[in-house]
Amino acid sequence: MTAAVVGPPASPLILQSRPLIGITMGDPCGIGAEVIVKALADPAIRALGRMIIYGAADVLEGVADAAGIRPFWFTLRRGEPLRVDSGVVVVDFDDYPAGLWVNARPTAEGGRASLRFVDEAIAAARDGVIDALVTGPIHKVSWKLAGCRFPGHTEKIADAFNTKRFTMAFFGGDLRLALASTHVGMFELRNHFTIGLVFQPIDLLHEALQRWFGIEKPRIAVAGLNPHAGEEGLFGDEEKRIIEPAIQMARNAGIDVEGPFPADTLFTERRRSRYDGIVAMYHDQGLIPVKLLSFGTAVNVTLGLPIVRTSVDHGTAFDIAGTNAADPGSMKEAIRLACRCASPSSQRDPHFAQVASEQE
Repeated sequence: MTAAVVGPPASPLILQSRPLIGITMGDPCGIGAEVIVKALADPAIRALGRMIIYGAADVLEGVADAAGIRPFWFTLRRGEPLRVDSGVVVVDFDDYPAGLWVNARPTAEGGRASLRFVDEAIAAARDGVIDALVTGPIHKVSWKLAGCRFPGHTEKIADAFNTKRFTMAFFGGDLRLALASTHVGMFELRNHFTIGLVFQPIDLLHEALQRWFGIEKPRIAVAGLNPHAGEEGLFGDEEKRIIEPAIQMARNAGIDVEGPFPADTLFTERRRSRYDGIVAMYHDQGLIPVKLLSFGTAVNVTLGLPIVRTSVDHGTAFDIAGTNAADPGSMKEAIRLACRCASPSSQRDPHFAQVASEQE
């Protein structure tokens, strides 16, 4: 194999301790390329691992030029032999006509391209080429226009690894949160709401807090579904019929979990500070506090996969695409967390120790 080596040679011990992270560019019409380039332009981020970007080199070069950033990567055409000993390598999908990505809107072409980037990264993860996957923002309408049957990354990647037990989680600031349901319409939720649906994120969040954050006995709080957590059945019986049995099941498994609590007070600083993690019942119940408390620095994580997968906490932001106005904060945190979770020596690395202290 041809070695792609960027930067000064490192010792074998250092190379061995630095994980190889695959990063997908996301929709070429959005801000994915910009936040990746800006994030990796920070030497402190690049020092955490070795990086492979799956995307279009011309788009990456364009945003780098607009931001006044000198390209710091080595480019290989898709299909060329690859070994990344250090630095950043771009696996270039160069079979798109120039100027195709100037329209900042959902397109079938953008959907197909972003799907190709993800599929290539998934194949690399399956083959053991990469240690973790960081995904740039895609647009769900673009994926639908491209004929994709999955609503987003979470479901597609879980299906690719034949993972049945998985959940979407967000880590940001002092908030570590998992969702019981994800991309389900509110009126459809009643058809999916089961004891197992609530137990699963409790169990997976407990495992993640132990493995990735070193919390031996995590304390987890669970939100109710209805106003006032049902108020003893006055506003719905899901708390009594579904959520409480799921909590008891988790307790029987040795998990320290409490609830259900009214969601309108659970996320206050005084209440949430008592717990290491929170489980929300549906998408916006969890995502509203996440984005209010740590928008731009939170990380989307898929729990339950056989690989580490993180992502930004925002979308394609077509309204600012091409303006050099995108903030790379969430992408930086997604890369930091992926490196931390994929590195067996992460707890001894001062970079990761700093991140851990900031998140706890």
